[in-house]
Amino acid sequence: MARFGLPALLCALAALSAALLAAELKSKSCSEVRRLYVSKGFDKNDAPTHEINGDHLKICPQDYTCCSQEMEEKYSLQSKDDFKSVVSEQCNHLQAVFASRYKKFDEFFKELLENAEKSLNDMFVKTYGRLYMQNSELFKDLFEELKRYYVVGNVNLEEMLNDFWARLLERMFRLVNSQYHFTDEYLECVSKYTEQLKPFGDVPRKLKLQVTRAFVAARTFAQGLAVARDVVSKVSVVNPTAQCTHALLKMIYCSHCQGLVTVKPCYNYCSNIMRGCLANQGDLDFEWNNFIDAMLMVAERLEGPFNIESVMDPIDVKISDAIMNMQDNSVQVSQKVFQGCGPPKPLPAGRISRSISESAFSARFRPYHPEERPTTAAGTSLDRLVTDVKEKLKQAKKFWSSLPSNVCNDERMAAGNGNEDDCWNGKGKSRYLFAVTGNGLANQGNNPEVQVDTSKPDILILRQIMALRVMTSKMKNAYNGNDVDFFDISDESSGEGSGSGCEYQQCPSEFEYNATDHSGKNANDKASSAGAPPGAQPYLLIVFCILFLVMQREWR
Repeated sequence: MARFGLPALLCALAALSAALLAAELKSKSCSEVRRLYVSKGFDKNDAPTHEINGDHLKICPQDYTCCSQEMEEKYSLQSKDDFKSVVSEQCNHLQAVFASRYKKFDEFFKELLENAEKSLNDMFVKTYGRLYMQNSELFKDLFEELKRYYVVGNVNLEEMLNDFWARLLERMFRLVNSQYHFTDEYLECVSKYTEQLKPFGDVPRKLKLQVTRAFVAARTFAQGLAVARDVVSKVSVVNPTAQCTHALLKMIYCSHCQGLVTVKPCYNYCSNIMRGCLANQGDLDFEWNNFIDAMLMVAERLEGPFNIESVMDPIDVKISDAIMNMQDNSVQVSQKVFQGCGPPKPLPAGRISRSISESAFSARFRPYHPEERPTTAAGTSLDRLVTDVKEKLKQAKKFWSSLPSNVCNDERMAAGNGNEDDCWNGKGKSRYLFAVTGNGLANQGNNPEVQVDTSKPDILILRQIMALRVMTSKMKNAYNGNDVDFFDISDESSGEGSGSGCEYQQCPSEFEYNATDHSGKNANDKASSAGAPPGAQPYLLIVFCILFLVMQREWR
């Protein structure tokens, strides 16, 4: 009996140790989980000190756990906030880029106009003196209309410039024929000869083409920057669905409940959840990329033939050249006008105005060299602004399809790509085995982590897609030199509009544009509807119905 006493005692001690160890394992300390939970501002009384049975958990694994029901609920809200915060950070950076560039461009364009007006005023005062001062409102109106077009739109640039030259001709015609009296009706007749006689030479035609294209491109480009800013701002505010929130909780905090506070989610696991939660944002990518491409095309125009800086900086020289041309050809112009409008009435002898020699314009401006690109406005030049924005636009391409990956690249959200075995896969510390789904709503039907209703696209996202599509259409027209404010932008086939020709270089016959037409019609639809006038279809239908009734009666 004594022989078996020591072994029996050792066995008993071993069994007791095993029981104590098992109890210890079942009641593992949750001190680190509790500390992190409290550090987020939550009540420490929610968190158990040791593991408890997890039957109460709804989303996290129901093993022994360090999470109470209250903790799971609060972690659910916290995971939602964490997700919104990271997405917002990603978008806010891009939104700030577009906002700052829009502000700089807007400031530049407005200051450029103010500088051009001031330069013209200063030089015309020195050159023409009192004659200019008496007619300065004509030039002031010109710049007011240009400013109004840039800020508000709703100005037909061609008509406005035609009106400017017609009014200038009336003033000039009076000055070079100051010995005559002209009625308003007579001056109206004079203005009708503007196109035929070309009293200002070729300056009006060239300047109209240059100003129209430069202003349309500048205004549309600035609008594009504002649209990009607003789209990013609106889309950056995400509201996760209940299914997305459950997946986020499971990914970010359920590992804490198992005491794995330092283990981060697997990268591919995070990618699937982000693609499910950001499915609608992924659908922006196609129109966004088309929009970016269109912006880059207009940016090239701003650097080249549609450079508003090279148009506005020498505008005083060009208008002065036109005035000098009118003076040089005043005799021939006046004779042809007198032939077409009739001889004017001479003023009474005591009321004859200053002679032509007294009212002549004798001075000319400095020569202008277009290769000179000074710092004209806002402490910069258009070339420098465009170069900077082009770089930012290229970086912004594919932003929405890259957003899930960029979120998961944040160290707060997932482990690195190279850490595939020691990461949280939603159930434990192990490799994530599922494949990563594609971007966009249509690809989420087989997402293993997030249940997504692929039949219900987000209305806000659809509106932003439409905003991008419309703006891309405007960019297309601005690239081709057309002013979209004065014809229906849904008529994509129209080649008419302000400034339809290319002066500096040959324009391509068609803009490289892959986006869906925002009117919802393709070329075949338009071709098929072109066969009958717009109002003809209803009447044809009535005629066919009458014929059918008549034939039916005959058959009877």
